[in-house]
Amino acid sequence: MRDVISRHGLAARHALGQHFLLDGNLTDRIVREAGDLTGRHVIEVGPGPGGLTRSLLASPAASVTAIELDSRAVGAVSELAETAGGRLRVIEADALTVDLPALVPPPRQVIANLPYNIASPLLVGWLRQAAAFERLTLMFQQEVAERICAPPGTSAYGRLSVLAQWCCDARIVMRIPPAAFTPPPKVWSAVIGLTPHPAQPEPALFARMESLTAAAFGQRRKMLRGALRGLGGEALLDKAGIAAERRAETLTVAEFDRLVRVLADDPPVR
Repeated sequence: MRDVISRHGLAARHALGQHFLLDGNLTDRIVREAGDLTGRHVIEVGPGPGGLTRSLLASPAASVTAIELDSRAVGAVSELAETAGGRLRVIEADALTVDLPALVPPPRQVIANLPYNIASPLLVGWLRQAAAFERLTLMFQQEVAERICAPPGTSAYGRLSVLAQWCCDARIVMRIPPAAFTPPPKVWSAVIGLTPHPAQPEPALFARMESLTAAAFGQRRKMLRGALRGLGGEALLDKAGIAAERRAETLTVAEFDRLVRVLADDPPVR
């Protein structure tokens, strides 16, 4: 792997959020955490020099589609396609602009060491389409991973927690120290397994939940009566049976679900 990095001039770029995981034992473990990949079409975002890609190709996955913005990494990963028997496709593109479900047929999984600088917006975009995926196995900075999986009443619980847990069962399955990466980041990383719930919100309802959670957590110290004033305030909370004096971090995901459905049935007059 270090030879691949050298030949392709693949020094990690901070602007691209690159930290390469080269340890085959760790990449193999990430793939195992995704479950049995037999017959699955896997999408990898940000393959870099191809460490995780190699482990994916060693699995029984039906195909691997790697999306990479960095042309240097595209060249490095494309070398693997020559011996992959047609199972690997490399696409040079910005993952934020790609419609993943349009790339491969179901059953689909996303397995990726995400670029740190776009990890959260990527996740929110995929949550909007959660019904299209069987599972997502994703690496984040540990702090972000803990926010995604945080329970109500904790300092880490916030908008990302609600959106992820509303759509998926989310749990941390691995923690990885900085020394495992080249170059080592300043923080630990963690891998999350996200399994979409059988029933998913319609796009319009998801959009309302985005607005609701943005308002609720936008000023965490405010009581909900003030934080949600623009969405109906006390009247909205009363209809949902939620005390106006509570703060956003005390609401469960089920309470946010109740609140957003009331909001959808009776949107505020503007």
